Amino acid sequence: MSAPVDVKQKVAGSVDRLADSLEALSHRIHDTPELCFKEEKAHGWLTEFLEKHGAQVERGVGGLPTAFRATIRGTGPGPTIAIMAEYDALPGIGHACGHNVIATAGAGAGAALAQALGRLPFAGRIQVIGTPAEEGGAGKVRLMEAGVFEGVDAAMMIHGRGGTQVWRPSLGIIKVKAEFHGKATHASSWPWRGVNALNAVIQLFVGLDQMRQQIHPDARIHGIIVKGGEQPNIIPEYTRADFYLRALTKDYCQELLRRFRGCAEGAAAATGCRVEVTAEPTIHDPLKANMTMASVFEKNLAFIAFPVDPDDGEAGAQPGERPRARRH
Repeated sequence: MSAPVDVKQKVAGSVDRLADSLEALSHRIHDTPELCFKEEKAHGWLTEFLEKHGAQVERGVGGLPTAFRATIRGTGPGPTIAIMAEYDALPGIGHACGHNVIATAGAGAGAALAQALGRLPFAGRIQVIGTPAEEGGAGKVRLMEAGVFEGVDAAMMIHGRGGTQVWRPSLGIIKVKAEFHGKATHASSWPWRGVNALNAVIQLFVGLDQMRQQIHPDARIHGIIVKGGEQPNIIPEYTRADFYLRALTKDYCQELLRRFRGCAEGAAAATGCRVEVTAEPTIHDPLKANMTMASVFEKNLAFIAFPVDPDDGEAGAQPGERPRARRH
């Protein structure tokens, strides 16, 4: 096997040679945004690109039609390293979260490694795993449950931001909805006969705003009113609001859910409504920082003379401390 420095130089050279095609791929995905579980075109472009450059591609892994796994096999047993690619877009604002860049970086890394290592003996294997439905569909969780990550020793990816960091915290998420049931009536003729479900959902937001002073500064609660009524002259009998509850630990995510239920039940009691609080069964756990991998990332960035941002209160925080939350 060549010396590590020689291998790194070969990989960097492969990336440089692929630069134009990678930029074109990124722009192509950006210009054709597809929502979660519907990323057919991005899936096709990425898998074709990886196959073209020497990877063995499996499509539809884990029972998800737009997922894939591209493998570069070594010449002997060793660790399995996974590089993840995300490629779904957001409703209305397309690839504002930069998944076209994430996807291209993952596919580009895989293609560059396949080219650079194709004639060199190396132990183990490299996999580029296409993970659809990051924006609300829990694609990675589903792939994990289906066994796609079985045998993977380390998994990594990049995420865009306005600078360069080797790691940053990411909060756990519980997705929850509150549905209020009241009684409809004419809002002008007989308003006293109604039970206003809109008042209940408004009171829920007020209660949550008042609660924020007493929750950890790194926790987040944010939501929208999905259903607020039918017409201004009808007292709403049904309203619904969806929320994300975020925290740095699984236990505190559950604490936020407990307190959220209290606010919802209080809003229902205050307005005479009935409330249903439903949390999605799939919970996104908080990110566990792997500082060994972060150190390797930093050394490789230094190898290509790529500057890392100075400590800004996020990158310099250590596991167990309370860095500022990732607002994703």
